[in-house]
Amino acid sequence: MLKIGRGANAPPFIVMDVIAAANARQNSLAPGDPHVLRMEVGQPGTGAPAGAVAAAVAALRSSDALGYTEAFGRRSLRERVVAHYRDWYGLAVPLDGVAVTVGASGGFPLAFLAAFDPGDRIALTSPFYPPYVNILTALGMQPVILEAGPETRFQPSVAMLRRLDPPPDGLIVASPCNPAGTMLHPDELAAIAAWCDDAGVRLISDEIYHGLNYDSSIATAASVSASAVVVNSFSKYFSMTGWRIGWLILPDDLVRPVERLAQNLFISAPHISQVAAEAAFDCHAELAENVARYRRSRDHLLRTLPEAGFDRLSPAEGAFYLFADITQRSKDSVAFCSRMLAEVGVAVTPGVDFDHARGNRFLRFSYCGPEADMREAVARLSAWR
Repeated sequence: MLKIGRGANAPPFIVMDVIAAANARQNSLAPGDPHVLRMEVGQPGTGAPAGAVAAAVAALRSSDALGYTEAFGRRSLRERVVAHYRDWYGLAVPLDGVAVTVGASGGFPLAFLAAFDPGDRIALTSPFYPPYVNILTALGMQPVILEAGPETRFQPSVAMLRRLDPPPDGLIVASPCNPAGTMLHPDELAAIAAWCDDAGVRLISDEIYHGLNYDSSIATAASVSASAVVVNSFSKYFSMTGWRIGWLILPDDLVRPVERLAQNLFISAPHISQVAAEAAFDCHAELAENVARYRRSRDHLLRTLPEAGFDRLSPAEGAFYLFADITQRSKDSVAFCSRMLAEVGVAVTPGVDFDHARGNRFLRFSYCGPEADMREAVARLSAWR
């Protein structure tokens, strides 16, 4: 029997299985049946902003070839990223430290491979975005899980980190985070970055939901640590999931290592997506309307989900997720979510995707779909209880 590599043992990203189940249910419906309400996936229902689409169409009609770009992406796009950090954070980011990637999903393995070795210990709090752990494990690195709860808004704290002996080789943080939608406030992020610098721990900051913050200000790790790696994406705030385009902000010592890896693993991000992404930076007015819609849906769900029997919800400071503790209704989130889909046609994601120890007591609602669907979902769930 031929050998199969250890990377093939990576667990599934369960939300993708939920998507498949929701698609199957939708396809099985008879004409006139109520459609499936999609609250399982973090995919904005708005699509790419109009200016980005127009730029892509113009590029396709142009006589200019859409071929390989430099591994770190088109200079003009990287310059727009630099301007973005100046405008949003008042931060001067060096152009050489900006790497355009094949989405954040392409950025994580580049960052992990450049910063860590097989066997290195990388800390992160649970609940977490599942591919963090799955990618680290596939690369032979060791995730160190720190259980976080409502008392820290499902975020890490310096007190948690100080209890690690020895300190890990790296730390992954996410603000706003998936699945809880909570944030590290600027002073908290600064304190964690200072602890990392003092302890010799490489900080990886997932900032793909920046721009989707409602009540708290955002801060970037690049402003508080010269050694941090920042991961960002055009998928969420910019509403460009299928374009598979993102970026890294890299410290000096990782620029060339990441560039060499990118050259070999990806060559470059898709040229057409880079053109569209550059134009997206001119679309903030349209994107602000999207954020306002998410806020309205969030506010409605926070107000009405408790009346539907979901009264233990995360604060939802940003992103477009609510993490719900369903202990009083079920201790099997997979079965509970499956029954919800089958009986009322509402698709949500079981918490086991995000927390291997406690996730059977939680589920995640995503509210980035159409506002009318978010309201209809609560109406169905109120009747279901």
